[in-house]
Amino acid sequence: MAALLLPAVLLVLAMMVAPMALLFRYSLNLYSPTELMIAAVTPGNYLAAVTDPYYWGVLRTTLTVAFEATLIALILGFPAAYVLARMQGRWKGPLTLLTVFPLMVGNVVRAAGWMTLLGNSGVLNAALKAMGFGGIEMMYTQGAVIVGIVTVVLPYMILTLASVIESIPVNAEEAAQNLGARPFTVFRRIVLPLSLPGVVAGSALVFILCMNAYATPVLLGGARFKMMAPAVYDQFVRTTNWPFGAALAFILLFVTLGLTMAGSALLQRRYRR
Repeated sequence: MAALLLPAVLLVLAMMVAPMALLFRYSLNLYSPTELMIAAVTPGNYLAAVTDPYYWGVLRTTLTVAFEATLIALILGFPAAYVLARMQGRWKGPLTLLTVFPLMVGNVVRAAGWMTLLGNSGVLNAALKAMGFGGIEMMYTQGAVIVGIVTVVLPYMILTLASVIESIPVNAEEAAQNLGARPFTVFRRIVLPLSLPGVVAGSALVFILCMNAYATPVLLGGARFKMMAPAVYDQFVRTTNWPFGAALAFILLFVTLGLTMAGSALLQRRYRR
């Protein structure tokens, strides 16, 4: 059995652990405009990041967008996942395929589509002006970024929830209804508690994707709207400050993993109760 696991373990070490270890080593170096970086072992880049109000603001914006997008995806995805999980017959396959279909389109293409809808001269503003209303500033706002990110992560939430809801016995809901429980009571006392593992898994997956979003914030948020992933890219590509960019990347990683593990632990504790 160990011999069968060895190729996968080696692949993970080569493709993930080794690059992350190298990136962490870069984060301890010193930046040099002439030599790119100077070998050192110093926490200066991390201290500079956590003491800079600008990057605190970027991190706060990233967390706000990630939490709001995750919550919206959960609220919108749960009813769709329930319908998909309980559906029987020939329509279930096509609807599942329609749910997966957005994942076949790149984030840049989807963001470009939202730009044509939300732009100052876009479809929505043109429709508002035709009805006699003034135009609304929708592009390059936090709301536009959240809408764009939700459309990216929503299929992941639906599919994760649907796979768990399918395992909930239908007769448990029918028994509650036969005993006089109303639909909302059945949802609150039966469906939601039993689907908490899917809520935990889907929310964790979606939150991680939201925290690391790049193309959507850049295209829909504009140059003034900053999240952590574009900020990391700027340090590596535009300012060529690799040590500081690596430190920002690990701060993003630690915050994402820490909040994901804490949230999952709280929901799992609730599920055990």
